[in-house]
Amino acid sequence: MIKFLDLERITHSFEPGLSEAVNRVVTSGWYLQGRENEKFEREYSEYIGVSHTVGCANGLDALTLILRGYKELGVMQDGDEVLVPSNTYIASMLAISENGLVPVLVEPDMETLQISPANIEKCITNKTKALMIVHLYGKCAYVNEIGDACRRYGLKLIEDNAQAHGCMFEDRRTGSLGDAAGHSFYPGKNLGALGDGGAVTTNDGTLANTVRRLANYGSDRKYVFDSLGRNSRLDEIQAAVLSLKLKRLDADNSRRREIASRYGNEVSNPLIRIPDGIKVAGKDNVYHLYPILCEQRDRLQEYLKEEGIQTLIHYPIPPHQQKCYARKGILSIPAPLLVSETIHQQELSLPISPVMTDDEVSYVILKLNLFK
Repeated sequence: MIKFLDLERITHSFEPGLSEAVNRVVTSGWYLQGRENEKFEREYSEYIGVSHTVGCANGLDALTLILRGYKELGVMQDGDEVLVPSNTYIASMLAISENGLVPVLVEPDMETLQISPANIEKCITNKTKALMIVHLYGKCAYVNEIGDACRRYGLKLIEDNAQAHGCMFEDRRTGSLGDAAGHSFYPGKNLGALGDGGAVTTNDGTLANTVRRLANYGSDRKYVFDSLGRNSRLDEIQAAVLSLKLKRLDADNSRRREIASRYGNEVSNPLIRIPDGIKVAGKDNVYHLYPILCEQRDRLQEYLKEEGIQTLIHYPIPPHQQKCYARKGILSIPAPLLVSETIHQQELSLPISPVMTDDEVSYVILKLNLFK
């Protein structure tokens, strides 16, 4: 069986350094808010190209804390609107809803599978305070038109960088393009921990300090609570693991692009569609996922399973059709979401990881081209 993501093989590829890093923390006797966090935050800031990194418990918390920070600073208030792509993972929207803000769903572009710049301006109202772009599948969602629109309408630009560690826009990394960015270090990510983990990156020192306080029970000083905060911290073991893995991230992303390039060039089955924005394997994509589209998606997935190839669907039910968003008024849908619904009906993610062998890639391509 070719696994969709062989985490056991990936983890083993970091040995013995991984075990040494974990053992270093275990024997130190210091497990939270210590030197490993300070080291990782410094290294990640340098890598992303920002002034501040604040570690937290997971990617959802990272996005939630950014928006909560803006509310704490008076930039946003209950009922304000945040534009977000309609085909994102639900965490992007949950962060907005949890803060008493309204997600406004914007259709993606079918060729990039990213939020459509042409649709953004149509969705802006006098309540719109921010745009959250999602670098979905590992593909950079930012284009200059998005930055121009945010400046023109005075919107905060927030990046959901959960799937795009190391991705580039020209000579800058995603996570440094907007006012703030949320990152997830879930084990399956390109930069993955051994459990949950997340971070906020920003060049705004006031926001960074606010996020750090909110993530630490609302406290800057021990037993003094200036905000209604929460407990959301990156533990020392995860920080040590991430520091180790960060050193190999660019090389791992390069291997992902090699595999993606083969998929784009060698998959020739007319029943399978690879969007143009996915097919060209440039530095604006780190291929956390490799999405293809097929009108017979479910049959294709079953066929590949029978041939020993594991695939996943990202995501079978679009966020606006989930039961949690059924209540009227909890989100805004300015226009029919036909493109998003088509993507959710047809998307299938192929195996892709830095530890896949050339023979495994060849086998996947062979079976895709034989599907009929």
